[in-house]
Amino acid sequence: MGIIIFVAVAIASFIVQARFKNKFKKYSETPLSTGMTGRDIAEKMLHDNGIFDVRILSAQGSLSDHYNPADRTVNLSPEVYSGRSIAAAAVAAHECGHAVQHAKAYSWLQARSAMVPIVNISSNLLQYVFMLGLIMYASQVGYTLLLIAFGAMIVVTLFSVVTLPVEFDASKRALVWLQSNRGVMQSSVEHSQAKDALWWAAMTYVVAALGSLAQLLYLAMMLFGGRRD
Repeated sequence: MGIIIFVAVAIASFIVQARFKNKFKKYSETPLSTGMTGRDIAEKMLHDNGIFDVRILSAQGSLSDHYNPADRTVNLSPEVYSGRSIAAAAVAAHECGHAVQHAKAYSWLQARSAMVPIVNISSNLLQYVFMLGLIMYASQVGYTLLLIAFGAMIVVTLFSVVTLPVEFDASKRALVWLQSNRGVMQSSVEHSQAKDALWWAAMTYVVAALGSLAQLLYLAMMLFGGRRD
């Protein structure tokens, strides 16, 4: 059963990732009628929300967009930072949605930020402890290593679940702001396209959370669901 769930989630993840990339490509090639760049939109959204102490930076790499609450920066990939497309507008507004969450002390964002140090440790543990545990599974040491990996997996899974309301709320804030600013998006069609882009982006976090849950279930079945020699 665990293998079936794991494979099903892997297939779903592949489909969602492919769909998201296709949507992003499509909307990256759909020009924004106002001609504003992602940086312009980010700056306007921040200022409209009374936020003037967050810097907007150009980050390296594709789809590398993120908000960093530690140094209060909105980091936009080159295609979003300088882009004048529906995708650039949607992504820039979404990342600024995180900055608004931070400014308003949104509880789920605070919870996720507080988890980052222990999640980093847990992720590093999983890379090594899990494989060693599998190799040495027949021994008590191997079983102990897998128990440690199980604890780390719980932390990683919890983080992926906590991430969901943070991402959905950031998109909601972005879409509400975009809809109320005709100077950014001038038609309901553009708003619908931005909503579609952000929906599929959110789905990648959903399948990531499901993937973590599936791995946690599989590991739990290994440790507690069967007989050990």
